[in-house]
Amino acid sequence: MPQHEAGAGRYAPSPSGDLHLGNLRTALLAWLFARSSGRRFLMRIEDLDRARDAGSGEHQLTDLTLLGIDWDGDAVLQSDRAADHEAAIARLADAGLVYECTCTRRDILAAPSAPHAPPGAYPGTCRDRSDAEREEARRAIAPRLPALRLRVPEGSGEREFTDLVLGRARGEIDDFVLRRGDGTVAYNLAVVVDDAAMRVDQVVRGDDLASSTPRQILLQRLLGLPSPPAVEYAHVPLVLGPGGARLAKRDGAVTLSDLAADGIDAEAARAILARSLGLAAPGELVTLTQMLDRFDPALLPREPWTWPPASVGAYPRRA
Repeated sequence: MPQHEAGAGRYAPSPSGDLHLGNLRTALLAWLFARSSGRRFLMRIEDLDRARDAGSGEHQLTDLTLLGIDWDGDAVLQSDRAADHEAAIARLADAGLVYECTCTRRDILAAPSAPHAPPGAYPGTCRDRSDAEREEARRAIAPRLPALRLRVPEGSGEREFTDLVLGRARGEIDDFVLRRGDGTVAYNLAVVVDDAAMRVDQVVRGDDLASSTPRQILLQRLLGLPSPPAVEYAHVPLVLGPGGARLAKRDGAVTLSDLAADGIDAEAARAILARSLGLAAPGELVTLTQMLDRFDPALLPREPWTWPPASVGAYPRRA
């Protein structure tokens, strides 16, 4: 299959713990989308948020390898890219598009919101403060530092995009955070800068992140980076636990280690995930090559998948 001229797909987990079946299913889909389109497939460990970093990045890569997922080049650590993140913020600041914010989450939820604004949208409390007011606000929160927010240009409060799975999608854009008060660069900024640097032009991830995409497209355009249609998005359905909420570790045997302890090895786990995507028959053990041969994005399930499936007993268990 010829290499796609434009770039690559990627998977970018946070090292906050072992990957569960929902994460692994999304990783498989990202690999399938990339490889089926002739793109390179890249890996990035998104380790910026030290409060959530459980040091599990290497184990996550091991689990992905056990499923048969491969990638091109070495995995990239997002924390190694701090200089590029700060350069992007500086470029936005030079354009007058950054301001300090001293609001807490409680302040934002308690403030009156604009008509038709979604719950939790930033109400603009700190947007138009004078220099004196900003200095007073800094003193009031010391030693905590202000966050930095994007001053969203007039007329950019909503943006539509075309998604390979969702079709036409849209989202509201408020003045979102670029860098937190603790110095951590925000997800929306880092992911845009890193994807552009890695020449990623296909982003496959869970559909819970679809609402963030309009913000990222706006940042791409403000920073002069590739954006749709040069970059395509596919937001895929999540995996739900038995209670109907998004799958979590509290739902029992949901990681490869958990499943192995229950006698279900990586080969069987891959087959179960393949079945959930319509790429295998119940009980059929398949390779990634077979999954790739059968993969058609147009035929992917559009609804969430619930764990455990009724067919889980059809797969062999190891002693």
